Amino acid sequence: MPIITAPVTTPPTGPPTGGGTPVPLPEIGLATATYTDPSGTVWPLTDELAGWFTLSAGVSGLGAVEYEYTSDAQPRGGERLRHAQPQPRSIVWPLYVYSDTSHMEFIERWRALATAFTRTLRPGPDGRRPPGVLEITRPDGSRRRIHVHYRSGFEGRGTQGSGILSDTAVITLWAEDPFWVDADTISVHREQGVGRDFLRPYPSVSSSQVLGATTVTNPGDETVWPTWTITGPASLVTFTRQDTGDSFTLDPSEVGHGPLLAGEQVIVRTEPPQVRFQDGTENGVNWIGALDWPNAVLWGLDPGVNDVTFALTGSSAGSAVDLNFNPRYQTA
Repeated sequence: MPIITAPVTTPPTGPPTGGGTPVPLPEIGLATATYTDPSGTVWPLTDELAGWFTLSAGVSGLGAVEYEYTSDAQPRGGERLRHAQPQPRSIVWPLYVYSDTSHMEFIERWRALATAFTRTLRPGPDGRRPPGVLEITRPDGSRRRIHVHYRSGFEGRGTQGSGILSDTAVITLWAEDPFWVDADTISVHREQGVGRDFLRPYPSVSSSQVLGATTVTNPGDETVWPTWTITGPASLVTFTRQDTGDSFTLDPSEVGHGPLLAGEQVIVRTEPPQVRFQDGTENGVNWIGALDWPNAVLWGLDPGVNDVTFALTGSSAGSAVDLNFNPRYQTA
């Protein structure tokens, strides 16, 4: 059976325009930094020409995650660790804002930055408060990012002479997920190729399934929860993690659709669980009932090598599975 297998890693694209030259940041070393507010506007944080820049000596909270322990007392003394719970992260980021020309130019910059950070506390149409994105870029172009909300610090120094042409905001940002995420997505693609004639140039057979025994490497420090995209034709799809035996199966007939036709797609997100049939609308149709509950386990990929298998019943040329994830790290 012809199968095409191509693990692909999207190459880093480097820092955004205006990101500045790398500066030494505590806990992580040389890097540039940007902040993207919920509106999508990118703010360089390490470019002095922008009218503001980071006071790197005061930056903190970029290192390893803090944990809260649950432990059990031992009869002969001491305790045994039962569980370690990652805690939300606080990041302190001092910004020096200035103007070389006028008080009003300084005030405009100060107000714009304050709005960009505090916008993370404004509820969106769905009632949720969308985070901003703090992104750290290394000199080699690799990027890690974290979702943050503004907590405090945009008050200025309040000393004589400050607030006229310059001032410093010591901002505290709060990250509900404390892990840093690679900005570049790792993708694995498996596709059934075009079948060939049984007798040309020699006897061959094409199966009714795409059976993919694939090794997926997670280069990060933490478990990741991938997104799967299934492209028809297919009547039944099963994803299995070999070391644990955990699996889940997508059966379109469970939601009254019948087999996926050529080109039809379903996207399965493992965290939070979500299954969407792509019908051309913005969010697609909820197909969570197409999974084999209660046996379905939407498994993650542990750090290192993971042996996985995906199988499509009723497949033909064009049937494909795409796995996508972004590695997660302890530090920036």
